Amino acid sequence: MSITISVLDQSPVYPGETSAEAFEHTIRLAQKSEALGFRRFWVSEHHDSDHVAGSSPEVLISYLLAKTQTIRIGSGGVMLQHYSPYKVAENFNVLASLAPGRVDLGIGRAPGGLPRSTQALQRGAGDSASLTDKIVELGKYIHNRLEADHPLHGLRATPLPETAPELYVLGASVGSAEIAASLGLPYVFSLFINGDEATALAAIRAYRDAFDDSHGTRPQVIVALSVVVADSVEEAAELAGSHKLVKIHLASGRTLTVGTLEQAEEFGRQANEPYTVEEQEPSVLKGTKETVREKLLELHQASGIDEFVVTTNIQPFDKRLRSFELLAEALAEVPAEA
Repeated sequence: MSITISVLDQSPVYPGETSAEAFEHTIRLAQKSEALGFRRFWVSEHHDSDHVAGSSPEVLISYLLAKTQTIRIGSGGVMLQHYSPYKVAENFNVLASLAPGRVDLGIGRAPGGLPRSTQALQRGAGDSASLTDKIVELGKYIHNRLEADHPLHGLRATPLPETAPELYVLGASVGSAEIAASLGLPYVFSLFINGDEATALAAIRAYRDAFDDSHGTRPQVIVALSVVVADSVEEAAELAGSHKLVKIHLASGRTLTVGTLEQAEEFGRQANEPYTVEEQEPSVLKGTKETVREKLLELHQASGIDEFVVTTNIQPFDKRLRSFELLAEALAEVPAEA
């Protein structure tokens, strides 16, 4: 057995840094990920934020494709609720035509920002289609498979690449797993957002149990998690810091994860409805090469997952690079029969 590592980078903007510096770090990390032999490098979508710079993943992906040679580059993910599936298909078909066989299209369920940015992104849009309906429509455009009775039959999301982007559903709940299963699509569970391994395992079981193989596909599950590897347990703990996982629970029933208590309070104010805020210990896998390797093997044995998407938002940047170097070394030492 071998464990495959991919990378998710959110282009964090740390105190004293500019957005330009954050993007430069993302570029260098993508190149390092390629050199270390990781499978994919994904970037996220966040809006109206001083803490993360990546508001337009498709633009950043195009630049990263030009700065790398072989590693797959993709979104983790595009927040499809805000956009026309047709336009997203066009964007990613252009990318897939420029870099055949290297483009991933991850679709996220979260808004990617506060209510104000959601209103701005959806301003003037009258489409009330569900996320599932939008993913279905996106898949039809990506693969040029509009049915003969579709009202837009004959429409194509040009250019049509030789190899279509690979479509993934991202989520952190059993509900998102069931959406991916019903569509016969690969599923990525965001453990670093949910933080509950029991929920992750339940979602993975639900996905496999409900997977619809009539689409001609097979179940594929990836777990996204936060990892910090250092030369000592003490250094790893120091680098991981004392960050909290902040969740806001709205009276309407929605629960969202935000970056800080201040963002939670502002989210509640903009949502204009009663809310409560909960702080949790974040789910961060931290330690030395040995302890991190042991935990990844444990997760593999519990879930059968052999690919992990890793995010490591620590500073200074050289320690971030070092964490990935140590991670690659750790997994290079995993015996084939593990």
